[in-house]
Amino acid sequence: MARAVSIPTIDLSTFFLNDEDQEGKKKVTEIIKQACSEYGLFQVVNHGVPIDFSHQAMELCKEFFDQPYEEKFKVYTESDAPLPCPHGYRKHKADKNEYLFMLPPGTTGNVFPTNPPHFQLIMEKLFNKFSETCQLLEGILNDSLGLPPNCLKDYNNDRCVDILLSCRYFPATETQDNGANSHQDPAVLSLIFQDDAGGLEVLIDGEWIPVTPIEGALVFHICDVLQVLTNDKFVSPFHQVLRPKGKSRYVFVFFYNLNGEKWVEPLPQFTKVIGEPPKYRRFQYKDYFGVRVKEKLNPPARHEDKTTLITFASATN
Repeated sequence: MARAVSIPTIDLSTFFLNDEDQEGKKKVTEIIKQACSEYGLFQVVNHGVPIDFSHQAMELCKEFFDQPYEEKFKVYTESDAPLPCPHGYRKHKADKNEYLFMLPPGTTGNVFPTNPPHFQLIMEKLFNKFSETCQLLEGILNDSLGLPPNCLKDYNNDRCVDILLSCRYFPATETQDNGANSHQDPAVLSLIFQDDAGGLEVLIDGEWIPVTPIEGALVFHICDVLQVLTNDKFVSPFHQVLRPKGKSRYVFVFFYNLNGEKWVEPLPQFTKVIGEPPKYRRFQYKDYFGVRVKEKLNPPARHEDKTTLITFASATN
């Protein structure tokens, strides 16, 4: 019989108490470590992003995507970017969604609609809030793994390559409810703020488990870079989106990314120090990220032909 799986919901409030409640911090750190080892995904509450502000941003997201296509197309652009990704508005045929792509505030090439008003201001503030929350989680993960202080922060020290997507999934049809097909994310961490439509699922022990929306919660999951660095101590979970019937699904996805020039390989703390062989070969992040983005924009005819972390970087290939 398959074991019952419940995606953990973790309260981060103790980390906003400065040096108080060290015992509480240790307990939460251990819970997060276990979630990253078993599931690679968890939800967090009391995370530092005000609920009212998150909802304000979500309402602006809905207002933008509910406009006629002609209005949205005004922020379509072919501008250059420091990543191989198009800025601005796009429709994604394979994932049955439309999205607005944003790099850090102030990045040349970022484009924003003039309608709804204040859209740029709110999205830039949301970007910074999500970045702060990811940096908090990165520090917690660093401690949970027993790494030297700031090891992950010093390695992943370029915040110019982080990405925020504002997304709308179209309602399911009578014959199709698939949105984003099964995949892992190539970044370091991903953060998701979803509306109440649901549809996000994570693969655990061969079973698709719904990630039920919780008021004000953020969904965090481990991405491919951390799976490699930890030599599979943390898992980058396969996840997918099923579109709801009769309504759209709105979501923000924040990718806490890695500079493309960085080399990615298992850390010695999880190989040489403990006598385990590396499960992944050394590779430069831009090579892997470039392949994944190329296939995202132009998917292979067969889903099984998509590049995965294992097919790209397994030490046994």
